[in-house]
Amino acid sequence: MLQTLELTLSESESLLRAGTTGRIAISTPEGPHIIPVNYSVVADQVVVRTSPYSLLGTHAADTVLAFETDHFDHVEQRGWSVLVRGKGEVITDLGRLAEIRAVWPPRPWAAGNRNLHVGIRLTEITGRRLGNGWDLMESVPRPVRSVG
Repeated sequence: MLQTLELTLSESESLLRAGTTGRIAISTPEGPHIIPVNYSVVADQVVVRTSPYSLLGTHAADTVLAFETDHFDHVEQRGWSVLVRGKGEVITDLGRLAEIRAVWPPRPWAAGNRNLHVGIRLTEITGRRLGNGWDLMESVPRPVRSVG
C-alpha cells in the first residue's frame, strides 16, 4: 500500500501551470456538476473558454468554483492531484484578454463557439501524491503552445 503525501504549494503550482486538462466543479440550482475542460494558467487564474450559454457560462460568475487536474499511472499505482478553489469571474476586460492570448489561450477540444473566458482565482491550491521516488513533472503531458 502506497502512502499519500501532501504536495508543497510550489509543487502543486508547478503541476497546475504545466497541465492542460482538468475538471471544474460548479454548483447550480439543479445541483452540482463536473465539467471537463482545457485550461491555461495566466497570472493568478486558471482560465477556460466556454459558451456564454453553457452551465459554466451561466453560473460561474461570482461563485466559488473548484478545479482539479491530475495524473494517475494505474500500472505503477501512483499519481498526483492538484485542487484549486477560488471565485469564478467572467473575463471581459480587453487588456486582460490580450494578456491571456499573449501567454497562451486555452484551446477547447470540443466544437462550437467558446468565446467566453472564465477565470478561477488561485485562492487556495492544494495537492497530493500517491507514492514517492518518481518525478511528478515527467507525468504531465506537454501541451502544444503554438497560437494559431
